Amino acid sequence: VQLVESGGGLVQPGGSLRLSCAASGFTFSVYGMRWYRQAPGKERELVARISSGGGNILYADSVKGRFTISRDNAKNTVYLQMNSLKPEDTAVYLCFVLRSGEAYWGQGTQVTVSS
Repeated sequence: VQLVESGGGLVQPGGSLRLSCAASGFTFSVYGMRWYRQAPGKERELVARISSGGGNILYADSVKGRFTISRDNAKNTVYLQMNSLKPEDTAVYLCFVLRSGEAYWGQGTQVTVSS
């Protein structure tokens, strides 16, 4: 199982970024996927999750209305569109899948929101 995130970077408050997580090594289309984030000195936080078919989605209260999770099962990729970014969104964003009772994480992509 391999999860590779991309799309992070430095953005000004109010800006947007789109994160991608390319998955391989498992049947992507049958597993729910999640995005987490971890800021320095803080616990890892679930940002959003999406079911295998994309019909069931959940967001953390802190990102509702600003972030959108989606997936393309043909491309084995899950996305996180982040709009109206705030400095408190600064963190390493990680892709996650729970497969057959085992947890798999990507290496993460840094998002920094600063003027």
